[in-house]
Amino acid sequence: MTLAPAAASAVGRDPRPANTRPLETEYRPRQPLDLRRTVLFQRRGAGDPTMHADGAVIWRASRTPDGVATLALRETSPGVIRGAAWGPGAAWALAQLPDLCGARDDAAGFEPRHPLLVDAHHRHPGLRLSRTDLVFDALASAIVEQKVTGVQAFAAWRRIVTWYGERAPGPTPRPLFAPPSIEGWRRVPSWSWHRAGLEPPQSRAIVRAASQGEAIVRATSTSLDEADRVLVSLAGVGPWTSAETRIRAFGDADAVSVGDYHLAHEVGFALTGHRTDDEGMLHLLEPWRGHRQRVIRLLAAAGVREPRRGARLHPEDHRAR
Repeated sequence: MTLAPAAASAVGRDPRPANTRPLETEYRPRQPLDLRRTVLFQRRGAGDPTMHADGAVIWRASRTPDGVATLALRETSPGVIRGAAWGPGAAWALAQLPDLCGARDDAAGFEPRHPLLVDAHHRHPGLRLSRTDLVFDALASAIVEQKVTGVQAFAAWRRIVTWYGERAPGPTPRPLFAPPSIEGWRRVPSWSWHRAGLEPPQSRAIVRAASQGEAIVRATSTSLDEADRVLVSLAGVGPWTSAETRIRAFGDADAVSVGDYHLAHEVGFALTGHRTDDEGMLHLLEPWRGHRQRVIRLLAAAGVREPRRGARLHPEDHRAR
């Protein structure tokens, strides 16, 4: 692949100062925590330049309100999570660490009921709903994933973040990059979106959102209902993108990504043995209102999948055109 002009310099240079001693903390969750299953949900594909799992250590690069930070997480003993962070946003990243690990995920009132959910809930007591509190990054990644395969979306996210993000500080096992700033997203050239594999509707939606990015961040911080209202009011953002954004940024336990290509089929098959559509999925999930995203995550953890009947999709690559 021929890199965009920014790509070669982003990969080749290392503008980081010599590694300094990190800030460190210890987190003891009050409830069982499956660290990997909870935190790695935030990873956008195996090659995500913002996250990497190196053995027992999870590395995460982010652009916090205080600046770029690299966070390293490790469970040093049962129920003890050690965190180390580098960069100007290190203190913010450590303060947010419990929420990243699902500390604010409240499962009160959730009753599995369905045998598959009862079993999944029993087998995965440490599955928590993570939140990043970084709404624009979540919105940008959700827009990147609109109406394309996961492979296409993850590749486009990897390219843009590597080309226009910022090299993460600290002794990361491989180069990690924090996503662009809101202004950085707005300034990505049109040809780079194309070279990354994004269609014009996606790139326009991100650029338009970035033009009012700070206002979006402020407006979505009040409540989940207000966040949904604000997000769907944006050009190029519908219910699916809003739900995906709220799930990642705020750990919305009730969000349902209506309009997803596979989700309704998978939920229907898991709960009834037959695929369904979005309307049928919402009907099936209604008994768990308030915890519908939790149900979806438990069904995914259960590993029940509808058998694939059609040929595997091989999307055409238009980047060289």
